[in-house]
Amino acid sequence: MEIAVLGSEEFTLGFRLAGIRRVFVANPENYQEKMLEAISQPTIGILAVDAKDLDNLPNNLRHRVMDSIQPVVVAVGGSDDDLREKVKRAIGVDLYKNEDD
Repeated sequence: MEIAVLGSEEFTLGFRLAGIRRVFVANPENYQEKMLEAISQPTIGILAVDAKDLDNLPNNLRHRVMDSIQPVVVAVGGSDDDLREKVKRAIGVDLYKNEDD
C-alpha cells in the first residue's frame, strides 16, 4: 500500500520533499475530480489532504471520503479541537480529557 497526498502545489511540496511519490495536485475547480481519482486507486492505503480543502467537496462526498477505509483519508491541519476529535475517533479514548471535565 502506498501513501499519497492530494492538494495544492504548496501543500504537496512538503510531502514530495519527504519522499511521497503519489501526488495529486488539485485546485478548487478540479478538487472533486482529483479526489474521486485518488480514492479509486486500489494501491493507495493512506491519502493525506489539507483539512481546509475538504470544503471544496459536496457534503455527501465529504462524508464518504472521511468514512473511507480504503484508502484511509487523513485531513492535515485544522484546529486543536479538530485534532482532539480525530484522536478520539481513531482510538476511542479522549486523551485530552482531564478529571475536571
